[in-house]
Amino acid sequence: MSVIRDFAHGLRDENPVFRLVLGLCPTLAVTTGLEGGFWMGVAVVFVLFSSNIIISALRGIIPPRVRIPSFVTIIAAFVTVVQMLMHAFLPATFRVLGLFIPLIAVNCIILGRAEAFASKRPVINAGADGLGMGAGFLLALVVIGAIRELLGTGNLKVAGAALLGAGVLRQPALIALLPPGAFLTLGVLLGVLNHFTRQGRGTAAQHMGFCTGGHCADQGAGGTGAAGGGGAGAAGGAGAAGGGGVPTAGCGAGGAGGRCGWR
Repeated sequence: MSVIRDFAHGLRDENPVFRLVLGLCPTLAVTTGLEGGFWMGVAVVFVLFSSNIIISALRGIIPPRVRIPSFVTIIAAFVTVVQMLMHAFLPATFRVLGLFIPLIAVNCIILGRAEAFASKRPVINAGADGLGMGAGFLLALVVIGAIRELLGTGNLKVAGAALLGAGVLRQPALIALLPPGAFLTLGVLLGVLNHFTRQGRGTAAQHMGFCTGGHCADQGAGGTGAAGGGGAGAAGGAGAAGGGGVPTAGCGAGGAGGRCGWR
């Protein structure tokens, strides 16, 4: 279960772009289209997964004083592999991504996970974390790239083929393809996600009987209410009728008010 949890964190709770707000340089630069964002995400997944596994396997060998240079060297080796493969098999994509492929070596997401997670966890957990974080980054780039391309051109293209036929917008917003459009798209997505996250947390807090705004929700069913099932209430497991002890003289009437002493 811990492996699944390590993988899932990168997709939602610790998404590198939408939650941790890391790796914004390639996120904003290469997401002018769906395809560019996808291939950059794939490259990061490969480097992050591979470097996490190697760093975790060597965590007992690498001296602490030189761990950061060692991590960078390992990461740079896998970035070189990605760069050569992409240059050989995807030359058009390589020209589009350009300088941002070698810059993966100093991406704060990869180096941060190496230092904070891979260097302290077993190999299988480090691999799951690398896959999850990489998949979360890939997902973010695909979403941002698709939105910007759709707004900027009215269509989505994969391998040169239009996915939406003649397009869906009569007058595309060209600003979506420019640098301001990248910031606007990311800002709107972050705002929407934060809004729904806060709404979800507020609803969960009300169902659990937490106090919000000076008022307690569902107090009668909570663990601390007079009829609560778990605490100091008259019907609680520690109440006088629960057989949990003998109340002292300092106990309030019915056991519902204040804190009772027991002996």
